[in-house]
Amino acid sequence: MRLQKYIALCGVTSRRKAEELILEGKVKVNNKIIEELGTTIDPNKDIVKVNDKRIQMEGRKVYIMLNKPIGFVTTLKDEKDRKIVTDLIEGVKERIYPVGRLDADTTGLLILTNDGDLAYKLLIQVKKY
Repeated sequence: MRLQKYIALCGVTSRRKAEELILEGKVKVNNKIIEELGTTIDPNKDIVKVNDKRIQMEGRKVYIMLNKPIGFVTTLKDEKDRKIVTDLIEGVKERIYPVGRLDADTTGLLILTNDGDLAYKLLIQVKKY
């Protein structure tokens, strides 16, 4: 499996951002810094670290459909300390993230998941339209 795909499937970030992390030298496989795109790994044998933290694929996939209310921003961290969409979610231990974005002044359906592959596929489909 390609390293950037594995990073995305672990829910760390998108594939594109994973490629940036690799090129910046922030990814290690078996304690060796990887700076080359296209590196393949065996998820069952190799130890992958991003920013010196070990990552692994989630054992349980989580899918949440949320009717986002007005006043919440669609992000995981906000430098302006505004309310974020994950503040509305309780009882989920897995790291989830929103698929796409809605403006703070907008209400509507938002999907949150830890399934990086599904998130990627959904975003590609949206861009086609």
